[in-house]
Amino acid sequence: MEKLPKHVAIIMDGNGRWAKQRLKSRVFGHRQGIKVVRNIIDYSVKRGIKYLTLYTFSSENWQRPKTEVNALMGFLRQYLKKEADWLFELGVKVHVIGDVSKLPETVQQVILDAEKKTSHCSKMVLNLALSYGGRDEILRAVKRLLSKVKDGEISENNIDEKSFSNLLDTANQPDPDLLIRTSGEYRISNFLLWQTAYTEFYFTDTLWPDFTVEEFEAALQDFMRRERRFGKV
Repeated sequence: MEKLPKHVAIIMDGNGRWAKQRLKSRVFGHRQGIKVVRNIIDYSVKRGIKYLTLYTFSSENWQRPKTEVNALMGFLRQYLKKEADWLFELGVKVHVIGDVSKLPETVQQVILDAEKKTSHCSKMVLNLALSYGGRDEILRAVKRLLSKVKDGEISENNIDEKSFSNLLDTANQPDPDLLIRTSGEYRISNFLLWQTAYTEFYFTDTLWPDFTVEEFEAALQDFMRRERRFGKV
């Protein structure tokens, strides 16, 4: 039987460089990248993947030019409004991770609408990492933990990896089995720092707008050929 990854995470990198190669604006690259997102979501559902996490907008991305940030927020709002029905029909449950409070209120509202509409879908969970940073997520989880200890909901002696994991944005989800990063960069860029302790990595030089379902399948096949020991012999 295939050892298909249950949870795949993707750092979708290279939109800006793809656009630059074509003498276009970075916004043009992001628009093209959105088309690839749709293809990968559709293929993931058909392939039987249960959790897909996409690094959509990092906490560091707020430092980009205001015009680019505004365009990305606009794309996000339009995407969730437009694709919510499609995701519902696919059976995809939308779940957003990250510090959502920093997003524009209009974006927060479409997120709530999409999550509510797809809340009972069960074929796949789609985690969209928005205003997300791994260190920030851990700090927010620590604050939740301290609050619970202070209120007597949990004792210090009962704190373990599982209880801490359940305070993260990905609570009650399995850790990623496979992390894919496009564009030829070899780092995780503050993404899922706690969850990727034993994740397998797959790096490709392909820029995200050129990433195809065929290469996605190649990454899945590469993963299934690996032997995962989790520190054991």
